[in-house]
Amino acid sequence: MSDYLQTTRDVYKEAAESPQIGLCCTTTPVWRLPGLNMPQRMLDMNYGCGSTVHPRDLDAGNRVLYVGVGGGMELLQFAYFTRATHSVVGIDSVPEMLDACRANLQTAAEQNDWFTPDMVELRAGDALSLPVEDEQIDLAAQNCLFNIFREDDLKQALREMYRVLKPHGRLILSDPICDDEMPESLHQDEKLRALCLSGALPLEQYVGLMTEAGFGTIEIRARRPYRILDPRSYNTDRRIVTESVEIAAIKDPMPEDGPCIFTGRHAVYIGADELFDDGKGHTLLHNQPLAVCDKTADALKSLGRNDIYITESTYFYDGGGCC
Repeated sequence: MSDYLQTTRDVYKEAAESPQIGLCCTTTPVWRLPGLNMPQRMLDMNYGCGSTVHPRDLDAGNRVLYVGVGGGMELLQFAYFTRATHSVVGIDSVPEMLDACRANLQTAAEQNDWFTPDMVELRAGDALSLPVEDEQIDLAAQNCLFNIFREDDLKQALREMYRVLKPHGRLILSDPICDDEMPESLHQDEKLRALCLSGALPLEQYVGLMTEAGFGTIEIRARRPYRILDPRSYNTDRRIVTESVEIAAIKDPMPEDGPCIFTGRHAVYIGADELFDDGKGHTLLHNQPLAVCDKTADALKSLGRNDIYITESTYFYDGGGCC
């Protein structure tokens, strides 16, 4: 095992045995849903930077995979929607974290009439070699885990997620990103990497690794401030700004002209007609914004028309639109 991965396991062994509130800085509020009661210890072990649970991704009968179980909070949230035996699979490489998660889920069963622990199946394993058969999963998720990996391991983790997903299945990721160049003094710090900071990649590079793994559609759903690595607290001679990003990578076929990447751009037709049809499957109704992928946005912009307005990336996308 690589030294940095051993350091990571040591950090999360300690975090499992003694909950460390604030180990990660969650940028989204915890879901408050009717009849869903979260054990306090589960909340204290919320070691993510965002959320991977979104009702629009979940249908009855879905099978969900969650890698890096933490205290079990998102496993319980997924089970709230799936409501079936073994419908949620949780995988972790740290035995102590699996034990803590199992105990938290038992407490959750005592506090939620609808929940039974057998809705969640916990397995020992890691993201680089998932103990899951090919094309068995409708939705896979990880929260503040993949940014820990060095590039070769990250590529392998993405390939593994792609392998276990069904066609058109979704990989939901929540990770820190950093468009500033990470100083080598931080990049090589194994403890900071384990804490989800010094391994943060630029968004464009991260998305590129997802499409390299084969994902044909990428949705950038949210992008928020995360943490500041300042010279007063970290071994750096300049301030490094990190952000939290939530992404859906969808196992769609790869288009011949490259992946469809949604970064929250919109097209608005303001001409004299009722609509504009580009002849490529995109219809713009008069003065009604249409969410478009970056390829379509650039193609429409290249037409040079003054009656089509194209926005910049908002880094917020909630479905719909072209493609």
